[in-house]
Amino acid sequence: MAQKARKDRAKSNSAALNNLHIGSLIVNGLFLLLHFVFRSRSLLLWFILSLPGFLCQFTLEKTGRPSYDADTNVLKSSGEDLGAPGLTDYMFDVVWVTWATAMLVAFFGNWAWFFWAVVPAYGAYKAYGMMGAAKQMAQMGGGNAAGPAPAGNRKQRRAA
Repeated sequence: MAQKARKDRAKSNSAALNNLHIGSLIVNGLFLLLHFVFRSRSLLLWFILSLPGFLCQFTLEKTGRPSYDADTNVLKSSGEDLGAPGLTDYMFDVVWVTWATAMLVAFFGNWAWFFWAVVPAYGAYKAYGMMGAAKQMAQMGGGNAAGPAPAGNRKQRRAA
């Protein structure tokens, strides 16, 4: 049963990564095509602001791609779950926002790179929320580090 789950995860990870790479090829290829054929857009800004998306894709590829034994073609590792919430989800969001921004820039001009500011703004929002939660947890455990004062034995508690 566990082997079937690993195979299912490997299959879904491979499909997700293949779709991610095909989407990246289409979006970036279209941007470059429109840049060279129709409108001149800043390639330096495209490279700099697409770099986080490329790094996220690389990280997702390295952690999520299943690995197989070269001789027997047996599944060695199914990779990390790419459907997991948290950092993996955020990396996909970075890639998608980068793609959307690249398409906006390709069609409407270099001013649209400002839409990419959503990525660090959202990251700062999440970090602020996590810091607030950590601060609240620290305050709940705060005060007395040794815990409550010992209550004494049963006879002393009854007398009080």
